[in-house]
Amino acid sequence: MTGTALAALGAAGALLLAAGFALGRLTARRGGSPDLDLGTPVERATFHTLHTASLAAPPLRAGLTEDTARKAARRLRSLLGTEALCLTDRESVLAWDGLGGDHHQQRVMLRVTEVLDSGRSQSIRTGCDDVECPLRWAVIAPLTGEEGVLGALVAYGSRESAVLVRAATEVARWVSVQLELAELDRSRTRLIEAEIRALRAQISPHFIFNSLAAIASFVRTDPERARELLLEFADFTRYSFRRHGDFTHLADELRCIEQYLALAGARFGDRLKVTLQIAPEVLPVALPFLCLQPLVENAVKHGLEDSGQACRVSISAQDAGSEAVVTIEDDGVGMDPAELRRILAGEAGGSSGIGLSNVDERLRQVYGDDHGLVIETGLGAGTKITVRIPKYRAGVHKSTGGH
Repeated sequence: MTGTALAALGAAGALLLAAGFALGRLTARRGGSPDLDLGTPVERATFHTLHTASLAAPPLRAGLTEDTARKAARRLRSLLGTEALCLTDRESVLAWDGLGGDHHQQRVMLRVTEVLDSGRSQSIRTGCDDVECPLRWAVIAPLTGEEGVLGALVAYGSRESAVLVRAATEVARWVSVQLELAELDRSRTRLIEAEIRALRAQISPHFIFNSLAAIASFVRTDPERARELLLEFADFTRYSFRRHGDFTHLADELRCIEQYLALAGARFGDRLKVTLQIAPEVLPVALPFLCLQPLVENAVKHGLEDSGQACRVSISAQDAGSEAVVTIEDDGVGMDPAELRRILAGEAGGSSGIGLSNVDERLRQVYGDDHGLVIETGLGAGTKITVRIPKYRAGVHKSTGGH
């Protein structure tokens, strides 16, 4: 069973157990009054638990900080139905919700340290000297992540309760699952950033040099064209080396391609023929940043640099219902299918094929294995690359402040 499946089972188990605990609390507090709209008491408790958990999850998916703990603590206390609840990291209390924070918060970390060292939940007597304070017992449950124990969830009650111990422990496990998912999100972001840096490293050495050399050749003979090419070069590099957002719009990516082809055309002249067929309705579609330009660069390389002959590159972006289908085709030298398989598997040495393997991997990460690159090629037969981009996918949207 995968880690994701185990996490899902752990989360479901925690919510079901919490639902049983919430049922008793809700029935006691509301006097068991019927609610015809929401069904039986068990169904009402389940709905309440799932809704509360859904509200607590988003901040936790951003990691364990003072801000996220503060947003989640109130929801978690409602989930458990306790008099007070706090969330800590390994050093201090991050958030407190409920009664007794003025005097319990200062000494809770002394007991939390014992739990952090053992990694096991504990039920303790608070030893509070205030006779009016209802916080007499506390359950301290560890919060764990990929790097071990991150902090603790502390649930306070007026009396010792085995049900509270079990419920607090299971809810702490559910919180830990959210924190682990947050770490996975951060790891994914770091991986995507590393892959984009790899693409940028590929762009910078040869293309920038060749583009500047081509521009320099026009400085005396055609100063106006040299100026236009410099502006295209500036826009292209600004887009390619931007630092915000994992995603962009198809319109922005096509504009980047247009700039790249203008610079390539200055170098190769009439040898490069380009055909574009773009459906306007797919221009707003969001897609991973810098995932089409490397494919066009690959077409120019195999069509012109490797052959020494004239080459036609055709770029199409069409509406296909729930997807936008982009094809990039050249009539160049093509490649051996066996070599292509090695490139996509990441087995090619040096920088050979880094753009193809990088884009294929990122598309699979974002959309699933069904949306990797589809490449048709053969020696002397040119190359056709097809990319299927879902129009709508959760989490895939262009960040503000884009190109």
